[in-house]
Order: sequence, then structure tokens, then C-alpha cells
Amino acid sequence: MSTGAVAYLFPGQGSQHPGMGRSLARKFPESRKVFDEADRVLGRPLSSLCFDGTDEELKLTENTQPSILTASVAALRVLEAKGLRPVAAAGHSLGEYTALVAAGTLSFADALRSVELRGRFMQEAVPVGQGAMAAILGLSTPLVTEICRSAAADQVVSPANLNGPSQVVISGHAGAVERAMEQARSAGARRAVPLPVSAPFHCSLMAPAAERLRPVLESVEFRDSSFAVYTNVDAAPAASGAAARDSLLRQVTAPVRWQESVEAMIAAGVETFVEVGPGKVLSGLLRGIRRGTRVYQAGAAEGIESTLEELAA
Repeated sequence: MSTGAVAYLFPGQGSQHPGMGRSLARKFPESRKVFDEADRVLGRPLSSLCFDGTDEELKLTENTQPSILTASVAALRVLEAKGLRPVAAAGHSLGEYTALVAAGTLSFADALRSVELRGRFMQEAVPVGQGAMAAILGLSTPLVTEICRSAAADQVVSPANLNGPSQVVISGHAGAVERAMEQARSAGARRAVPLPVSAPFHCSLMAPAAERLRPVLESVEFRDSSFAVYTNVDAAPAASGAAARDSLLRQVTAPVRWQESVEAMIAAGVETFVEVGPGKVLSGLLRGIRRGTRVYQAGAAEGIESTLEELAA
């Protein structure tokens, strides 16, 4: 089988699950080292949270973000040790930090400290219960955008994740999101589903989080990437380390242009994608964007081994 150019996809919030990374740490020394480093850098047993934490513990944003980053880097280090080299990468929201670690732009330790604070800042930007997010299925992005404008009134609601041709996640004040869901159903949406999130990510309500994150990222070294990392805000590769830092800051309040990022990578010659980290969310989105595109999962030990076997076949 000819796999052609390979790109990595790194998941964001929503992909976490109890036990993530446990099989990696048991089987691969490279992965075990990542979890040990995470515990040391954060000064708390993050590995135990990944392996033995409950759903409720892992849903706390301050836990979710460093946990997913760590589990994803634990899988990444095995692929690197086995010699798999991508030509490009992208990460969904939080996953963009992992993509930058993979490309050598950010150190794992710096990314880990940054996302722990990012999660805290995002959680604290809007009081619990005042914000919400919802997935709108079956309507185009322009129509969902217009519905958000109509439903906003004197509040905030806007597209947050542009995930595919007929999947748009919206974010904002809880009341405005509820109104937008009702209008979407009236407009013929297949589904309008509230999401179990703790804050309204990727909308203007996150501006306080972006301002608090700025000095954190400005204190961290960003090197130029060793391969193309397609950013959420521009759906194009960051031109430099400084541009990557700027993209992460803008990303906090801007929509994730996921469909455009995937389409840009395919247009650039990527033929095979590997979802590196827990879950299969991005693989599902990829099939909705471009049916028939090759995609593999590398989140658990068994998945990594089968992926490497197929890519080497």
C-alpha cells in the first residue's frame, strides 16, 4: 500500500476518557517518560489522573487540557521512535499545542505549563452556567452564522468550530445559544445538541482568558517549525515561531477553521492522516470532510502498532 504524504491530527477537548494513555505507558518506555515528565513539570500526579481519573475529574478544563496534551505526546513519541515522519500537522483547538510540540516549535514542558494555565483562564473567564456551546448538524456555515446574528440580541453567540460541511459548533451566552438552537431547528437542522462543556470556548467571551494567556506565551520560546503546522485561525501553516505564538493567542476567541485546515493539507498533497492521541473524533470529522481519505488512529498501544504495520505494508 502506498500511503503518500502523511499528516498528524491532534485532538482537543472532548476526546478525553478514563484510562487514556495507560496502555502506552505500560508498553512503551518513550510514553512512560512523557507521563513521568508531566508529573514532574506540573508537580502533581497527572499520570494517575489520565490512567485512573473519573469522567468528572477529566472534564474539569484545568485537568482536561494538560491530560489530553500528555496522552497525545505519549503516543507521538512512540511514532517518532519508530521513524514515522509527517509532512504536516494540525490540532483541534488545544491540539494545536501538541502539533507545535511535534514540530519542535514548543517544548513539551512549556506546552504543558501553558495549557494548564490556559484551561484555568478559560474556565474563569465566564462564570459557570452563564455560557454554553452546541453542535448544529445539517446546516451550512453561512446559514448558522446568520442564525447566530439573529439569535444574539444583546448577548454573544457565534460559530466556534467549523468542523465540516454540515457540522458547526456555536458558543456564547447560554440564553443566546438556546435561541440559536431553536432557530436552527426551525431552519431544518438535522440536530441541535447542547455540548457538555464547562465554558463557552472560541468566542468573544473568552477575551479575558486571551489577555491573561498573553504574558504566559510571551515568556515561552517559540522556534520555527520543522514541518508545516496548519493553525486554527488561518487554516494555513504558521510562517515562524512568532507567528505560531500569535496564532495561539488569536485562537482563544476565534473560531476553529477545521474543515478548511484539512482541505488545505489535502490540497498541499497530504494523502494519509494519523490521529495521534485519545479518541476518534477527528477521524470522524475527516470522513465527513473528504470521504475515502485514509485515516488511522494512534491513541492506544494496539492502535499504534496496527497503524505502523499498515503504513509499512
